[in-house]
Amino acid sequence: MSDRISQFVRPEIRDLKAYHVGDANNLIKLDNMENPYSWDQSVMDAWVERIKNAPINRYPDAEAQSLQLALRRSMSIPDNAGLILGNGSDELLQMICMALAKPGATVLAPTPTFVMYKMLAIFTNMEYCGVELNKDFSLDVDAMLTAIEKTQAAVVFLSYPNNPTGNLFNEQEVCQIIAASPGLVVIDEAYFAFADDSFAKYLDRYDNMLVMRTVSKMGLAGLRLGYMMGNPHWIEEFNKVRLPFNINCLTQVSAEFALENRAMFDAQTEKICQDRELLFSEMQKIEAIRSYPSKANFILFKPKSGSGDDLFESIKQAGILIRNLGANGGLLENCLRVTVGTEQENAAFLKALQESV
Repeated sequence: MSDRISQFVRPEIRDLKAYHVGDANNLIKLDNMENPYSWDQSVMDAWVERIKNAPINRYPDAEAQSLQLALRRSMSIPDNAGLILGNGSDELLQMICMALAKPGATVLAPTPTFVMYKMLAIFTNMEYCGVELNKDFSLDVDAMLTAIEKTQAAVVFLSYPNNPTGNLFNEQEVCQIIAASPGLVVIDEAYFAFADDSFAKYLDRYDNMLVMRTVSKMGLAGLRLGYMMGNPHWIEEFNKVRLPFNINCLTQVSAEFALENRAMFDAQTEKICQDRELLFSEMQKIEAIRSYPSKANFILFKPKSGSGDDLFESIKQAGILIRNLGANGGLLENCLRVTVGTEQENAAFLKALQESV
């Protein structure tokens, strides 16, 4: 079997490690940037009544037209903007790479950033160019512009706020990158709900920019729903590689229902943002670590001395699962990332952190 694998599986795929999600059994789960709050019971009861009538014996609406209309209303998506839905934002990224994967085509992104940009470039046999951020995690805009000119990148991915660093890039520098790019620029706004900023205001200015989002971080991670908006001509091309019926009927019904109850999710988001600032403030008081400001629902930090691996394991032994990013090396050496949880979860994390440093 191993001989057949080596004969037929692409070597760059064999060299990869599968995307790993930590086992959170019996641990407080603060590793995966999820909303920690459940639904109000009255909303939950109404949702159960709604999905009772979902036609699960039938294929779902292939275009999810009703859900698209609900998203346009709830998220203020312009009528003249194209819109496409994905099974999470990951599928949207995959569509983009599949459609643009001409021989020699390049995916370009700053680094460190969301790991799936590089992985999907590899999956689709595209070149990948990572441009290192400055030490404060800001864009090295000159290096980005040089790389764009050199590679003539088919697509530039910019996470805004950036994952895993949590910061917003300088708006005018991002505009420079969009204007200089011969290909597509995708602004990945997975954490837009926490950022109080968006590039959607520039949709009419740039015909080579798309804005991508997910409803996962607002409390709907289990639905796996992403959406991308922008120039309808780009959207039309990506729709050609979208798999049929990619948004299942339970997700369509549930997401539309959730958007009708957006006030509940907005209140949860506001609470998470408040708790993020409180958590960051408390982490700043711990002399042994350096923590970084965030406009997402997580905080990046690292020990000022010693091993990030050791600190991760100590916190895990205290019953808290966070994310260890040190294996990525570079600017993320010894770095850890904690998701903002409930007040009780945040307090438990702070206690474990204080006792571990």
